[in-house]
Amino acid sequence: MTPMPARPACIDGLVRCVQESLDVRLSAMPLRYLAHAFFADHMPRALGVDDNDPIDAVVWANRGGGKTFLGAVATLLDMVYKPGIEVRILGGSLEQAQRMHAHLRHLFSLPAYNDLIEGRITDRKIELVNGSRLELLAQSQASVRGTRIQKLRCDEVELFDPAVWDAAQLTTRSKDVTYDGRTYTICGSIEALSTMHRAHGLMRDVVEQASAGTRRLFKWGVVDVLERCDDRYACEGCALWNECQGSAKSQDRAAGHLSIADALSLKGRVSMRTWDAEMRCERPKSDDVVLPEFDRDVHVREFVGSEGELRWVLGMDFGYRSPTVIVWGALSPKGVLHVVRERVASRCLLSEHIDAMLEDETRKPSWIGIDPAGWQGNAQTGLSDAQQLQRAGLTVRARRTTIRAGLDLLRHRLRPASGEPRLFISPACEHLIESLERYHYDMTRPMSEEPAKDGPDHAVDALRYLVTNLDRPGALKAGSYL
Repeated sequence: MTPMPARPACIDGLVRCVQESLDVRLSAMPLRYLAHAFFADHMPRALGVDDNDPIDAVVWANRGGGKTFLGAVATLLDMVYKPGIEVRILGGSLEQAQRMHAHLRHLFSLPAYNDLIEGRITDRKIELVNGSRLELLAQSQASVRGTRIQKLRCDEVELFDPAVWDAAQLTTRSKDVTYDGRTYTICGSIEALSTMHRAHGLMRDVVEQASAGTRRLFKWGVVDVLERCDDRYACEGCALWNECQGSAKSQDRAAGHLSIADALSLKGRVSMRTWDAEMRCERPKSDDVVLPEFDRDVHVREFVGSEGELRWVLGMDFGYRSPTVIVWGALSPKGVLHVVRERVASRCLLSEHIDAMLEDETRKPSWIGIDPAGWQGNAQTGLSDAQQLQRAGLTVRARRTTIRAGLDLLRHRLRPASGEPRLFISPACEHLIESLERYHYDMTRPMSEEPAKDGPDHAVDALRYLVTNLDRPGALKAGSYL
Protein backbone atom coordinates (compact mmCIF):
# COMPACT_ATOMS: atom_id res chain seq x y z
CA MET A 1 0.00 0.00 0.00
CA THR A 2 1.34 3.43 -0.96
CA PRO A 3 1.49 5.70 2.10
CA MET A 4 -0.46 8.96 2.05
CA PRO A 5 1.95 11.93 1.91
CA ALA A 6 2.34 14.04 5.03
CA ARG A 7 0.20 17.12 5.30
CA PRO A 8 1.92 19.97 3.38
CA ALA A 9 3.11 22.75 5.67
CA CYS A 10 4.66 25.00 3.01
CA ILE A 11 4.55 25.56 -0.74
CA ASP A 12 7.54 23.29 -1.39
CA GLY A 13 5.80 20.56 0.60
CA LEU A 14 2.67 21.06 -1.49
CA VAL A 15 4.70 20.68 -4.70
CA ARG A 16 6.23 17.42 -3.45
CA CYS A 17 2.83 16.13 -2.36
CA VAL A 18 1.12 16.59 -5.73
CA GLN A 19 4.15 15.36 -7.67
CA GLU A 20 4.69 12.20 -5.65
CA SER A 21 1.10 11.15 -4.99
CA LEU A 22 -0.74 12.54 -8.04
CA ASP A 23 2.06 12.78 -10.63
CA VAL A 24 1.03 16.39 -11.27
CA ARG A 25 3.59 19.03 -12.23
CA LEU A 26 2.50 22.63 -12.30
CA SER A 27 3.67 25.75 -14.09
CA ALA A 28 4.02 28.96 -12.10
CA MET A 29 0.57 30.57 -12.01
CA PRO A 30 -1.45 27.33 -11.60
CA LEU A 31 0.85 26.50 -8.67
CA ARG A 32 0.14 29.88 -7.10
CA TYR A 33 -3.59 29.20 -7.33
CA LEU A 34 -3.28 25.71 -5.84
CA ALA A 35 -1.15 27.03 -2.97
CA HIS A 36 -3.72 29.73 -2.25
CA ALA A 37 -6.59 27.23 -2.39
CA PHE A 38 -4.87 24.98 0.15
CA PHE A 39 -3.29 27.44 2.60
CA ALA A 40 -5.26 30.72 2.48
CA ASP A 41 -8.29 29.46 4.39
CA HIS A 42 -6.31 28.30 7.46
CA MET A 43 -2.55 28.98 7.10
CA PRO A 44 -2.13 32.27 5.16
CA ARG A 45 1.34 32.77 6.65
CA ALA A 46 2.54 29.79 4.59
CA LEU A 47 1.87 31.97 1.54
CA GLY A 48 3.77 34.90 2.97
CA VAL A 49 0.63 37.08 3.11
CA ASP A 50 -1.24 38.81 5.91
CA ASP A 51 -4.20 37.28 7.69
CA ASN A 52 -6.38 40.05 6.25
CA ASP A 53 -5.63 39.26 2.60
CA PRO A 54 -8.64 38.02 0.55
CA ILE A 55 -9.46 34.33 0.94
CA ASP A 56 -11.97 34.12 -1.90
CA ALA A 57 -10.25 33.43 -5.23
CA VAL A 58 -10.92 34.01 -8.92
CA VAL A 59 -9.23 31.91 -11.59
CA TRP A 60 -9.41 33.54 -15.02
CA ALA A 61 -7.74 31.11 -17.38
CA ASN A 62 -7.83 29.97 -20.97
CA ARG A 63 -9.85 27.18 -22.49
CA GLY A 64 -7.93 23.98 -21.84
CA GLY A 65 -5.88 25.77 -19.19
CA GLY A 66 -6.53 23.09 -16.57
CA LYS A 67 -9.02 25.03 -14.42
CA THR A 68 -11.39 22.13 -13.81
CA PHE A 69 -8.61 19.62 -13.17
CA LEU A 70 -6.83 21.97 -10.77
CA GLY A 71 -10.12 22.55 -8.99
CA ALA A 72 -10.36 18.79 -8.53
CA VAL A 73 -6.79 18.60 -7.17
CA ALA A 74 -7.54 21.45 -4.75
CA THR A 75 -10.72 19.65 -3.64
CA LEU A 76 -8.86 16.39 -2.98
CA LEU A 77 -6.26 18.22 -0.88
CA ASP A 78 -9.00 19.99 1.09
CA MET A 79 -10.88 16.77 1.80
CA VAL A 80 -7.82 14.72 2.73
CA TYR A 81 -5.93 17.21 4.87
CA LYS A 82 -8.81 19.19 6.42
CA PRO A 83 -10.84 16.43 8.13
CA GLY A 84 -14.58 17.07 8.29
CA ILE A 85 -14.57 19.84 5.69
CA GLU A 86 -17.71 20.31 3.60
CA VAL A 87 -17.01 21.15 -0.07
CA ARG A 88 -19.58 21.79 -2.80
CA ILE A 89 -19.01 21.99 -6.54
CA LEU A 90 -21.35 24.32 -8.45
CA GLY A 91 -20.91 24.29 -12.21
CA GLY A 92 -22.25 26.55 -14.92
CA SER A 93 -24.21 23.40 -15.74
CA LEU A 94 -24.53 20.05 -13.99
CA GLU A 95 -22.44 18.58 -16.81
CA GLN A 96 -19.64 21.02 -15.98
CA ALA A 97 -19.73 20.03 -12.30
CA GLN A 98 -19.63 16.37 -13.34
CA ARG A 99 -16.38 16.97 -15.23
CA MET A 100 -14.67 18.00 -11.99
CA HIS A 101 -16.32 15.03 -10.26
CA ALA A 102 -14.87 12.70 -12.93
CA HIS A 103 -11.39 14.07 -12.24
CA LEU A 104 -11.93 13.44 -8.53
CA ARG A 105 -12.97 9.84 -9.17
CA HIS A 106 -9.67 9.29 -10.96
CA LEU A 107 -7.58 11.06 -8.31
CA PHE A 108 -9.13 9.12 -5.44
CA SER A 109 -8.44 5.87 -7.31
CA LEU A 110 -4.68 6.49 -7.04
CA PRO A 111 -2.81 4.31 -4.52
CA ALA A 112 -2.07 7.06 -2.01
CA TYR A 113 -5.75 7.93 -1.50
CA ASN A 114 -7.96 4.99 -2.56
CA ASP A 115 -8.38 3.69 0.99
CA LEU A 116 -9.87 6.97 2.22
CA ILE A 117 -13.29 6.59 0.59
CA GLU A 118 -16.21 5.94 2.94
CA GLY A 119 -18.61 3.54 1.21
CA ARG A 120 -18.66 4.23 -2.51
CA ILE A 121 -18.49 7.28 -4.74
CA THR A 122 -21.92 8.17 -6.17
CA ASP A 123 -22.76 10.43 -9.09
CA ARG A 124 -23.25 13.40 -6.77
CA LYS A 125 -21.31 12.70 -3.57
CA ILE A 126 -17.94 11.65 -2.19
CA GLU A 127 -17.41 10.95 1.53
CA LEU A 128 -14.13 10.14 3.24
CA VAL A 129 -13.45 8.14 6.38
CA ASN A 130 -12.17 11.33 8.05
CA GLY A 131 -15.63 12.93 7.79
CA SER A 132 -14.96 15.18 4.78
CA ARG A 133 -17.83 15.42 2.30
CA LEU A 134 -18.20 16.62 -1.29
CA GLU A 135 -21.46 17.17 -3.13
CA LEU A 136 -22.35 18.48 -6.59
CA LEU A 137 -24.96 21.24 -6.65
CA ALA A 138 -27.43 21.89 -9.45
CA GLN A 139 -27.47 25.36 -11.04
CA SER A 140 -30.55 26.58 -9.15
CA GLN A 141 -31.37 28.76 -6.18
CA ALA A 142 -33.19 25.87 -4.51
CA SER A 143 -29.97 23.84 -4.62
CA VAL A 144 -27.81 26.66 -3.27
CA ARG A 145 -30.00 28.20 -0.58
CA GLY A 146 -29.75 26.56 2.83
CA THR A 147 -26.25 25.21 2.17
CA ARG A 148 -23.73 25.78 4.99
CA ILE A 149 -20.26 24.70 3.96
CA GLN A 150 -16.60 25.69 4.19
CA LYS A 151 -15.63 25.69 0.50
CA LEU A 152 -17.69 26.41 -2.61
CA ARG A 153 -15.97 25.90 -5.98
CA CYS A 154 -17.82 27.47 -8.90
CA ASP A 155 -16.70 26.16 -12.28
CA GLU A 156 -17.38 28.17 -15.47
CA VAL A 157 -18.91 31.16 -13.72
CA GLU A 158 -19.45 32.83 -17.09
CA LEU A 159 -22.37 30.41 -17.62
CA PHE A 160 -24.02 31.08 -14.23
CA ASP A 161 -27.43 32.58 -13.67
CA PRO A 162 -26.56 35.86 -11.86
CA ALA A 163 -29.33 35.24 -9.30
CA VAL A 164 -27.83 31.85 -8.43
CA TRP A 165 -24.37 33.41 -8.13
CA ASP A 166 -25.74 36.06 -5.75
CA ALA A 167 -27.47 33.40 -3.62
CA ALA A 168 -24.26 31.35 -3.50
CA GLN A 169 -22.36 34.19 -1.80
CA LEU A 170 -24.09 33.44 1.52
CA THR A 171 -23.36 29.70 1.69
CA THR A 172 -20.04 29.46 3.55
CA ARG A 173 -19.23 29.16 7.26
CA SER A 174 -15.97 28.63 9.18
CA LYS A 175 -15.27 25.36 10.97
CA ASP A 176 -12.58 23.96 13.30
CA VAL A 177 -10.85 20.76 12.14
CA THR A 178 -8.19 18.69 13.89
CA TYR A 179 -5.23 17.08 12.15
CA ASP A 180 -2.21 15.40 13.80
CA GLY A 181 -3.34 16.66 17.20
CA ARG A 182 -3.59 20.30 16.13
CA THR A 183 -6.80 22.29 15.58
CA TYR A 184 -7.14 24.59 12.59
CA THR A 185 -9.94 27.05 11.84
CA ILE A 186 -11.00 26.64 8.21
CA CYS A 187 -12.47 29.96 7.05
CA GLY A 188 -15.39 29.77 4.64
CA SER A 189 -14.44 30.73 1.09
CA ILE A 190 -15.67 30.77 -2.49
CA GLU A 191 -13.66 30.17 -5.64
CA ALA A 192 -14.73 31.21 -9.13
CA LEU A 193 -13.06 29.48 -12.08
CA SER A 194 -13.86 30.46 -15.66
CA THR A 195 -12.86 31.81 -19.00
CA MET A 196 -14.24 35.24 -19.94
CA HIS A 197 -15.80 35.36 -23.38
CA ARG A 198 -18.57 37.95 -22.91
CA ALA A 199 -17.77 41.64 -22.62
CA HIS A 200 -20.73 42.19 -20.31
CA GLY A 201 -20.93 38.80 -18.59
CA LEU A 202 -20.83 37.71 -14.96
CA MET A 203 -17.14 36.79 -15.09
CA ARG A 204 -16.26 40.40 -15.89
CA ASP A 205 -18.07 41.50 -12.72
CA VAL A 206 -16.22 38.89 -10.65
CA VAL A 207 -12.83 39.88 -12.09
CA GLU A 208 -13.54 43.54 -11.35
CA GLN A 209 -14.35 42.63 -7.75
CA ALA A 210 -10.97 40.92 -7.59
CA SER A 211 -9.30 43.99 -9.06
CA ALA A 212 -10.92 46.04 -6.27
CA GLY A 213 -9.25 43.79 -3.69
CA THR A 214 -12.20 41.75 -2.45
CA ARG A 215 -11.05 38.53 -4.12
CA ARG A 216 -7.61 37.18 -5.07
CA LEU A 217 -7.16 36.98 -8.84
CA PHE A 218 -5.13 34.27 -10.58
CA LYS A 219 -4.90 34.71 -14.33
CA TRP A 220 -3.12 32.65 -16.94
CA GLY A 221 -3.33 32.12 -20.67
CA VAL A 222 -2.14 29.73 -23.31
CA VAL A 223 1.56 30.65 -22.98
CA ASP A 224 1.53 29.93 -19.24
CA VAL A 225 0.50 26.31 -19.80
CA LEU A 226 2.66 25.51 -22.85
CA GLU A 227 5.11 22.65 -22.70
CA ARG A 228 8.78 23.53 -22.95
CA CYS A 229 9.58 24.13 -26.61
CA ASP A 230 12.46 22.29 -28.28
CA ASP A 231 14.38 22.36 -31.56
CA ARG A 232 11.45 20.92 -33.51
CA TYR A 233 9.97 24.42 -33.61
CA ALA A 234 11.80 27.54 -34.80
CA CYS A 235 10.84 30.90 -33.34
CA GLU A 236 11.16 32.63 -36.69
CA GLY A 237 7.84 32.42 -38.48
CA CYS A 238 6.11 30.60 -35.60
CA ALA A 239 2.37 31.32 -35.38
CA LEU A 240 2.73 31.59 -31.57
CA TRP A 241 5.52 34.17 -31.64
CA ASN A 242 3.32 37.15 -30.73
CA GLU A 243 2.17 35.36 -27.57
CA CYS A 244 5.33 33.47 -26.65
CA GLN A 245 8.24 35.71 -27.75
CA GLY A 246 10.49 32.66 -27.27
CA SER A 247 9.69 32.23 -23.56
CA ALA A 248 8.62 28.59 -24.04
CA LYS A 249 12.25 27.68 -24.85
CA SER A 250 13.53 28.99 -21.51
CA GLN A 251 15.03 26.27 -19.31
CA ASP A 252 14.14 28.31 -16.21
CA ARG A 253 10.45 28.13 -17.02
CA ALA A 254 8.23 25.42 -15.53
CA ALA A 255 6.75 23.31 -18.30
CA GLY A 256 2.99 23.27 -18.79
CA HIS A 257 0.62 20.55 -19.99
CA LEU A 258 -0.38 21.93 -23.42
CA SER A 259 1.74 20.75 -26.33
CA ILE A 260 3.09 23.21 -28.89
CA ALA A 261 1.48 21.18 -31.66
CA ASP A 262 -1.94 21.39 -30.04
CA ALA A 263 -1.62 25.13 -29.44
CA LEU A 264 -0.68 25.72 -33.09
CA SER A 265 -3.61 23.60 -34.22
CA LEU A 266 -6.08 25.42 -31.94
CA LYS A 267 -4.95 28.85 -33.12
CA GLY A 268 -5.37 27.84 -36.74
CA ARG A 269 -9.07 27.03 -36.23
CA VAL A 270 -10.43 30.26 -34.73
CA SER A 271 -10.60 33.99 -35.31
CA MET A 272 -8.19 36.35 -33.57
CA ARG A 273 -11.10 37.71 -31.52
CA THR A 274 -11.90 34.26 -30.16
CA TRP A 275 -8.21 33.42 -29.65
CA ASP A 276 -7.51 36.64 -27.77
CA ALA A 277 -10.51 36.28 -25.48
CA GLU A 278 -10.55 32.55 -24.77
CA MET A 279 -6.88 31.57 -25.10
CA ARG A 280 -4.86 34.69 -24.30
CA CYS A 281 -7.39 35.87 -21.69
CA GLU A 282 -7.67 39.40 -22.96
CA ARG A 283 -10.92 41.23 -22.28
CA PRO A 284 -13.35 40.21 -25.03
CA LYS A 285 -14.71 42.63 -27.59
CA SER A 286 -18.16 41.20 -28.08
CA ASP A 287 -20.12 41.29 -31.32
CA ASP A 288 -23.26 42.17 -29.37
CA VAL A 289 -21.90 45.41 -27.89
CA VAL A 290 -24.11 48.28 -29.05
CA LEU A 291 -21.42 50.98 -29.08
CA PRO A 292 -18.10 49.41 -30.12
CA GLU A 293 -17.08 52.91 -31.22
CA PHE A 294 -16.54 53.84 -27.56
CA ASP A 295 -12.91 53.38 -26.60
CA ARG A 296 -11.89 54.14 -23.02
CA ASP A 297 -8.36 55.09 -24.16
CA VAL A 298 -9.73 57.62 -26.67
CA HIS A 299 -12.90 59.01 -25.14
CA VAL A 300 -12.16 59.14 -21.42
CA ARG A 301 -10.19 62.25 -20.55
CA GLU A 302 -10.04 64.91 -17.87
CA PHE A 303 -12.13 68.02 -18.46
CA VAL A 304 -9.94 71.14 -18.84
CA GLY A 305 -12.33 73.64 -20.45
CA SER A 306 -12.86 77.15 -19.21
CA GLU A 307 -16.19 77.64 -17.46
CA GLY A 308 -16.84 81.02 -19.10
CA GLU A 309 -16.92 79.82 -22.70
CA LEU A 310 -19.11 76.76 -22.18
CA ARG A 311 -22.79 76.02 -22.44
CA TRP A 312 -24.20 73.44 -19.99
CA VAL A 313 -26.69 70.87 -21.26
CA LEU A 314 -28.16 67.88 -19.41
CA GLY A 315 -29.60 64.47 -20.25
CA MET A 316 -31.93 62.57 -17.95
CA ASP A 317 -33.42 59.07 -17.83
CA PHE A 318 -36.31 58.83 -15.36
CA GLY A 319 -36.50 56.01 -12.84
CA TYR A 320 -37.48 55.21 -9.29
CA ARG A 321 -36.81 51.59 -8.40
CA SER A 322 -34.45 51.47 -11.34
CA PRO A 323 -32.04 54.39 -11.09
CA THR A 324 -32.65 57.87 -12.37
CA VAL A 325 -29.55 58.95 -14.28
CA ILE A 326 -28.59 62.56 -15.03
CA VAL A 327 -25.50 63.53 -17.03
CA TRP A 328 -24.02 67.04 -17.19
CA GLY A 329 -22.49 68.02 -20.54
CA ALA A 330 -20.16 70.96 -21.19
CA LEU A 331 -20.56 72.13 -24.80
CA SER A 332 -17.64 74.05 -26.27
CA PRO A 333 -18.02 76.80 -28.91
CA LYS A 334 -16.72 74.30 -31.48
CA GLY A 335 -19.48 71.82 -30.64
CA VAL A 336 -17.37 69.34 -28.67
CA LEU A 337 -19.35 67.76 -25.84
CA HIS A 338 -17.60 66.75 -22.62
CA VAL A 339 -19.67 64.87 -20.02
CA VAL A 340 -18.22 66.01 -16.71
CA ARG A 341 -20.65 64.79 -14.05
CA GLU A 342 -23.24 62.11 -13.45
CA ARG A 343 -25.93 61.44 -10.87
CA VAL A 344 -27.18 57.86 -10.43
CA ALA A 345 -29.81 57.46 -7.71
CA SER A 346 -32.71 55.11 -6.99
CA ARG A 347 -35.85 55.72 -4.90
CA CYS A 348 -35.49 59.50 -4.94
CA LEU A 349 -38.26 62.00 -5.61
CA LEU A 350 -38.04 64.14 -8.72
CA SER A 351 -37.75 67.22 -6.50
CA GLU A 352 -34.47 65.85 -5.12
CA HIS A 353 -33.08 65.44 -8.65
CA ILE A 354 -34.16 68.96 -9.52
CA ASP A 355 -32.33 70.33 -6.47
CA ALA A 356 -29.18 68.51 -7.63
CA MET A 357 -29.47 70.01 -11.12
CA LEU A 358 -29.83 73.55 -9.80
CA GLU A 359 -27.40 73.48 -6.86
CA ASP A 360 -24.40 74.74 -8.85
CA GLU A 361 -25.04 78.24 -10.21
CA THR A 362 -21.89 78.09 -12.36
CA ARG A 363 -23.29 75.10 -14.25
CA LYS A 364 -26.87 76.17 -14.71
CA PRO A 365 -28.20 74.16 -17.68
CA SER A 366 -29.38 75.81 -20.88
CA TRP A 367 -31.77 72.89 -21.26
CA ILE A 368 -32.30 69.27 -20.31
CA GLY A 369 -32.99 66.45 -22.79
CA ILE A 370 -35.46 63.81 -21.60
CA ASP A 371 -37.49 60.83 -22.76
CA PRO A 372 -40.65 62.07 -24.55
CA ALA A 373 -42.59 59.73 -22.24
CA GLY A 374 -41.80 62.29 -19.54
CA TRP A 375 -44.74 64.35 -20.80
CA GLN A 376 -47.24 61.72 -19.64
CA GLY A 377 -49.28 62.99 -16.70
CA ASN A 378 -49.01 61.62 -13.17
CA ALA A 379 -52.32 60.15 -11.98
CA GLN A 380 -51.91 61.64 -8.49
CA THR A 381 -50.51 65.11 -9.15
CA GLY A 382 -51.89 65.70 -12.64
CA LEU A 383 -48.45 67.00 -13.60
CA SER A 384 -46.00 65.19 -15.86
CA ASP A 385 -42.32 64.88 -14.95
CA ALA A 386 -41.52 67.29 -17.77
CA GLN A 387 -43.98 69.86 -16.37
CA GLN A 388 -42.41 69.58 -12.93
CA LEU A 389 -39.00 70.27 -14.48
CA GLN A 390 -40.43 73.32 -16.23
CA ARG A 391 -42.08 74.51 -13.04
CA ALA A 392 -38.59 74.56 -11.46
CA GLY A 393 -37.39 76.88 -14.23
CA LEU A 394 -35.69 74.27 -16.43
CA THR A 395 -36.04 74.31 -20.19
CA VAL A 396 -37.05 70.85 -21.43
CA ARG A 397 -36.29 69.26 -24.78
CA ALA A 398 -37.90 65.93 -25.67
CA ARG A 399 -37.43 65.15 -29.33
CA ARG A 400 -39.26 62.02 -30.50
CA THR A 401 -36.96 59.67 -32.40
CA THR A 402 -36.14 55.98 -32.56
CA ILE A 403 -33.53 54.36 -30.33
CA ARG A 404 -31.57 53.42 -33.41
CA ALA A 405 -31.49 57.02 -34.70
CA GLY A 406 -30.34 58.28 -31.31
CA LEU A 407 -27.57 55.68 -31.16
CA ASP A 408 -26.41 56.70 -34.63
CA LEU A 409 -25.99 60.25 -33.36
CA LEU A 410 -23.89 58.94 -30.46
CA ARG A 411 -21.77 56.89 -32.85
CA HIS A 412 -21.22 59.93 -35.07
CA ARG A 413 -19.87 61.90 -32.12
CA LEU A 414 -17.72 59.03 -30.86
CA ARG A 415 -16.19 58.08 -34.20
CA PRO A 416 -17.08 60.42 -37.08
CA ALA A 417 -16.27 59.35 -40.63
CA SER A 418 -13.92 62.32 -40.84
CA GLY A 419 -12.38 64.53 -38.21
CA GLU A 420 -11.79 64.06 -34.51
CA PRO A 421 -14.25 62.67 -31.92
CA ARG A 422 -16.69 65.23 -30.52
CA LEU A 423 -17.77 63.42 -27.36
CA PHE A 424 -15.61 62.81 -24.30
CA ILE A 425 -16.32 61.51 -20.80
CA SER A 426 -14.59 62.58 -17.60
CA PRO A 427 -13.04 59.74 -15.53
CA ALA A 428 -15.34 60.75 -12.65
CA CYS A 429 -18.35 59.43 -14.61
CA GLU A 430 -17.55 55.81 -13.78
CA HIS A 431 -21.11 54.51 -14.16
CA LEU A 432 -21.54 56.05 -17.62
CA ILE A 433 -18.17 54.73 -18.80
CA GLU A 434 -18.98 51.21 -17.67
CA SER A 435 -22.46 51.42 -19.20
CA LEU A 436 -21.09 52.50 -22.59
CA GLU A 437 -18.78 49.46 -22.58
CA ARG A 438 -21.43 46.99 -21.41
CA TYR A 439 -24.50 48.20 -23.32
CA HIS A 440 -25.41 45.21 -25.48
CA TYR A 441 -28.07 43.68 -27.68
CA ASP A 442 -30.43 41.06 -26.28
CA MET A 443 -28.95 37.79 -27.58
CA THR A 444 -32.06 35.87 -26.51
CA ARG A 445 -33.86 37.75 -29.32
CA PRO A 446 -31.43 37.39 -32.24
CA MET A 447 -33.78 39.08 -34.73
CA SER A 448 -34.25 42.15 -32.53
CA GLU A 449 -32.22 45.33 -32.92
CA GLU A 450 -33.29 46.56 -29.49
CA PRO A 451 -30.56 46.75 -26.82
CA ALA A 452 -31.07 44.72 -23.66
CA LYS A 453 -32.63 46.50 -20.70
CA ASP A 454 -30.59 44.98 -17.89
CA GLY A 455 -28.79 47.90 -16.26
CA PRO A 456 -26.37 49.71 -18.62
CA ASP A 457 -29.27 51.12 -20.65
CA HIS A 458 -30.20 53.80 -18.11
CA ALA A 459 -26.99 55.84 -18.31
CA VAL A 460 -26.71 55.42 -22.08
CA ASP A 461 -30.34 56.53 -22.47
CA ALA A 462 -29.61 59.71 -20.49
CA LEU A 463 -26.67 60.46 -22.79
CA ARG A 464 -28.74 59.57 -25.85
CA TYR A 465 -31.49 62.02 -24.88
CA LEU A 466 -28.86 64.73 -24.45
CA VAL A 467 -27.19 64.11 -27.82
CA THR A 468 -30.48 63.62 -29.68
CA ASN A 469 -31.76 67.00 -28.53
CA LEU A 470 -28.39 68.65 -29.11
CA ASP A 471 -27.74 67.47 -32.65
CA ARG A 472 -31.38 67.29 -33.78
CA PRO A 473 -33.18 69.79 -31.57
CA GLY A 474 -36.95 69.66 -31.59
CA ALA A 475 -40.01 69.65 -29.39
CA LEU A 476 -38.64 72.63 -27.45
CA LYS A 477 -40.88 73.59 -24.58
CA ALA A 478 -41.14 76.88 -22.75
CA GLY A 479 -38.79 77.35 -19.84
CA SER A 480 -41.46 78.18 -17.28
CA TYR A 481 -44.60 76.46 -16.14
CA LEU A 482 -47.88 78.29 -16.76
